[in-house]
Amino acid sequence: MRLTKHHGLGNDFLICLMHEEPNEVSALARRLCDRRTGIGADGLIVGLPGVDGADLVMVLHNADGSYAEMSGNGIRCLAQAHAMDNKTGAASFQIDTGGGRRQVEIDGDGPEAQITVGMGLVGPGPGVRDEITNDLSHSMSATADLGNPHLVVVVDDCSTVDLSDLGNRYEALYPDGINIEVISIEDGQADTLDMVVWERGVGVSQACGTGAAAAAVRAHQWNLVKDEVCVQMPGGSVRVLVEKEPILIGPAMYVGAIEVSL
Repeated sequence: MRLTKHHGLGNDFLICLMHEEPNEVSALARRLCDRRTGIGADGLIVGLPGVDGADLVMVLHNADGSYAEMSGNGIRCLAQAHAMDNKTGAASFQIDTGGGRRQVEIDGDGPEAQITVGMGLVGPGPGVRDEITNDLSHSMSATADLGNPHLVVVVDDCSTVDLSDLGNRYEALYPDGINIEVISIEDGQADTLDMVVWERGVGVSQACGTGAAAAAVRAHQWNLVKDEVCVQMPGGSVRVLVEKEPILIGPAMYVGAIEVSL
């Protein structure tokens, strides 16, 4: 099996382009993504041939083997792997995910690419639990669904949050897990928000593309940011255009390729 490794702002993925999904892909994801005994990554993405007009089907499993419907960073990495494999140059793709079909545009097939993703409609999410609403450490909170569930929490300074503690406590309140974005906005900086991420199935993460879109949309609804916002995360920044279906713009980086035996 040939794998390529890519990352979007430090959120790294192993990509495998195949004609059919391998057996026991959940166990395979756990083995390959282990940073001590495997190759190491936040997730394994299998890219399958598209159907009904799509170019690709994206099947994503997190490092713990759990299935994830969608990843804004992961889909950019998959688009880059597909473009490099087919030497497409600048191109536009339709990619089916567990959260629906996404339009993806890439500026070239090199090892560094800038990629634009239509993130689809934003749903309400599973709702904020009472324990979170009553937590006085933050000022506002809301959930969102971008094909996967998110909880957005506003604090004075996200860099001071004990994310391991908060992430474990809050995610435990959701039986199916949840991605958590803790954000802060400096006074007078309505075009920028800072964000740290707890990713379902991964833990503390360098970045989250769907989370950036969820945070930007909710912050815009709270009148905290403009309709174009730079989301700054530990791994780097992306731009989000807040529209009916938000647009995510960010990089993908090719790391290397490896052959593994199943």
